[in-house]
Amino acid sequence: MLTKGKKAPAFSAPNQDGEIVSLKDYLGKKVAIYFYPKDDTPGCTEQACNIRDNMSGLKKTGIEIIGISVDDVKKHKKFEQKYELPFTLIADEDKKIVEKYQVWGEKKMYGRVYMGIFRTTYLINENGEIVRVIEKVDTKNHTAQILEGFGL
Repeated sequence: MLTKGKKAPAFSAPNQDGEIVSLKDYLGKKVAIYFYPKDDTPGCTEQACNIRDNMSGLKKTGIEIIGISVDDVKKHKKFEQKYELPFTLIADEDKKIVEKYQVWGEKKMYGRVYMGIFRTTYLINENGEIVRVIEKVDTKNHTAQILEGFGL
């Protein structure tokens, strides 16, 4: 895992509108980058909606939100529209970002082994440094974890 105090790995990839978004676009801002397994699944929807429902509080504290999964732009757009998500969703179809952030790997569920994303959130300060890594994400209360992680 990447750890507190390290520079967050740079990336550029398309968002739900097909526009290229880079981490450097967020320099000077606090950013929560949350990696999630799949659009429109129960846990991922619960997490995204928790952030959506608390977005005004996050904005007041100056925190920007970026969600990243390996779903494509089209799926991200559908997910954004269905749940009226007011933040950026990055499509990492080639898995370059999830590998840089060390959140892609072997998972096990019900005796099945498969490759997937470890639900993880990186909190990044205005200088592009990691200030906290949230590995045990509470999908129902993720906003509180983000605020606490930034000391707010």
